[in-house]
Amino acid sequence: MRISTLCTALFAAGSLLVSAGCAAHDTAPAPGAKPRPVRAVAGCAKGWTDPAGLSPRRAPARCAKGAPAPRPLAKKRKLVLATGTLAAEYVAPLEVAVAKGEFRKEGLDVQLKVLPTPDALPLLAKGDIDAQWAAPEAAVMNGIRGGFDIKWVAGNFSPGPASRSGLWARLRDGETPATVTMKDRKMGTMIGKGSVVTYAMEKALRKHGGGLDSISFQQLGSADVLTALQNGGVDSAWLLDPVWRKVDGDPKYTFLGGQPLGEPLGGLLFGPNLLTGDPDAGVALLRAYIRTVNTYFAGDYKAGKGFTASLARLLKTDESVLTATPSLRMDWEIRKGTTDRLQKAYREAGVGQGDPVPEDKVVDRSLYEEAVGHRP
Repeated sequence: MRISTLCTALFAAGSLLVSAGCAAHDTAPAPGAKPRPVRAVAGCAKGWTDPAGLSPRRAPARCAKGAPAPRPLAKKRKLVLATGTLAAEYVAPLEVAVAKGEFRKEGLDVQLKVLPTPDALPLLAKGDIDAQWAAPEAAVMNGIRGGFDIKWVAGNFSPGPASRSGLWARLRDGETPATVTMKDRKMGTMIGKGSVVTYAMEKALRKHGGGLDSISFQQLGSADVLTALQNGGVDSAWLLDPVWRKVDGDPKYTFLGGQPLGEPLGGLLFGPNLLTGDPDAGVALLRAYIRTVNTYFAGDYKAGKGFTASLARLLKTDESVLTATPSLRMDWEIRKGTTDRLQKAYREAGVGQGDPVPEDKVVDRSLYEEAVGHRP
């Protein structure tokens, strides 16, 4: 399928793309590169876990602090990495990598550029940007189906066990947390059905007698979701960090579930520039990212007050807001079957188009495996 078919696919997913990005490419993606040699990496003996391991108690892969060590490119390279925001905590490893010079150690000059996913996606496929910090949302899946040469190459995070970011419901008369049902509820959310959170919503709803087809959605601004839940405008809501702390402990509300533990739902997307054009730079980018996680985000990174204060300054947020929620579990690995489960949720939500895209057309684990020295 040629990339000129992509506009139709992405409009069907509810995402408006830059028209020039849709029109500029009308060629099939380049064939995949041959397997690259992989050598052992000091300090990364536990830098890989089996993708088939789906236990919520799974400990994320970790290398030693400072590992994998830098391997500077022979020639310095400038890269543009797009992200939807620089204020969210899950973007922190990228910002710390820039601030601490971890990309520079690899011979990379990385520019973080704020771009919404619909705007960045065609630029990534065209090669106008090199990487994107995003997620395999419905628009991304439909884009790959339509011919975009894009792969999900590294994960970002999963929530800590104490997190209650996710689905909250106001208890009806006679209901208890154990008997609450989600059928025929109205849910307030700032996230559309094409988001990866659709998968997490579906899991939580099914556990409580509902489903994406049995509730109604009211899309609201970030400042309005909690207000609508509290004043009765909606009777359930998807509450993000740190908003859920406003109802945590209040007996009128109950938490029903959030993003699955141990399963990242986003991270780094690469386009042709780093997949086939310059995979050495792609591995270097991942090596710096992974080293940043191992050095600064390996465990409960909010336990260190000095680091938390510097992180708050970097994210331009108040330190008390940052420490109000548990540390994220930063995780560069991608679990087996995640894209299949996401696509199933998109179809049930009515935003998935066509036949499911096989995982090997969406995911490429080989670059982060090379960065930590894992031989398949």
